[in-house]
This record gives sequence, structure tokens and C-alpha cells, in this order.
Amino acid sequence: MRITLVATLALAAALGGCASLNTVDSEVSTYSQWPAARKPATFAFERLPSQQARPQEQSELEAAARPALLSAGFQEVNDLKTADTTVQVAARVSRTDRGFYDDPFFWRGSLFYSRYGRPYWGPGFGMMVDSPRYDREVVVLIRDRQTAQPLYEARAASDGLSSGTTQLLAAMFKAALKDFPQTGINPRRVSVQLTP
Repeated sequence: MRITLVATLALAAALGGCASLNTVDSEVSTYSQWPAARKPATFAFERLPSQQARPQEQSELEAAARPALLSAGFQEVNDLKTADTTVQVAARVSRTDRGFYDDPFFWRGSLFYSRYGRPYWGPGFGMMVDSPRYDREVVVLIRDRQTAQPLYEARAASDGLSSGTTQLLAAMFKAALKDFPQTGINPRRVSVQLTP
């Protein structure tokens, strides 16, 4: 009986670990001036001049954001002049080359990075290992097309060992718009399953 219980707990822990590999945790902040009676309608992507200079990158970013916008109730139109709202999306990825504190004075202890890049002190083993980390952030800004008034702003940030795939960025956009048009505690943790 005890062996069965231990095996069951080990299997549950293993499955939980596998599930966490398919989950993206983001810190989300949202700000809304969305009118209470207004429903999501049509949207078109709007690009800044710097985004127009890199159309391929921006198209990939918009493709990552599109499913989250459709899930929030919006419908995309190709003509900006006929859209009810405009949407601007952006992403930032920065790399930190060292994951451990690099001062030989502290060779018996190391400064480690936790989830979301917050450092903590821990025991060291007298060696340093390069451990690049990536901080990722996506931003969505929704405006009324006729007045250009900002109606909704959402940001999602995460970190990890990869710079970010389109699939990962799509999960972050989904986290950013999960509560649309509501807001919540800023920042708050939102977990989203990666879609295959």
C-alpha cells in the first residue's frame, strides 16, 4: 500500500513537472478606460514608423498577438479606415549573460536568479558557469480609431532560458489580454498553456 502511494505521488509530481514545461508564467499589468457599454468590435493593426521599417518582424509579432485579440472578442479588418479600434503591439527581449554573481570574493556563495529575475543568495561550489537569461515583455495598446484615445493597455513580462519563440510570445499576449476589458491587481501572475 505504501509503495503504491509513493509511486502515485512520484507520478503526479512527474506529470506536474511536465505540465509546467508547457506553461508560461507572466507578470501582467493592465490599464483600462474601456467604456462599460462598449463591446469589442473590429480592429486593425497600426504600426509606428520604426515598426514599418521592419515589416517582416512586425508581421510575425502581429501574428503572435492575433489569437489573443480574437479570443477577446475582436474581429480583424484589413482596412484601417473601417476599423472600430486600432491595435499596436510591441515586444522586447533582453539578454543577461551571467546568471551567477561573478565576484571571486564571494566564491563560497552565489547570487542566483529566481523566476522573474529576482536575485537570491545561495551556497556556491567554487565555480562559475555562464547562464544566459532572457527578460521578455509584450505590450498591447488599443485605441479608438476615430478619436485616437487610448482605451486599453496591457503588458506581460516573463523570463527564462530562451529568447522566445512565436509560440511563447503568443502565450504572453494571451496572458496580457486574458482579463480584457477588466483590469486587476498590477502586477499579477497569469499562467497560460502553450499551444502546439
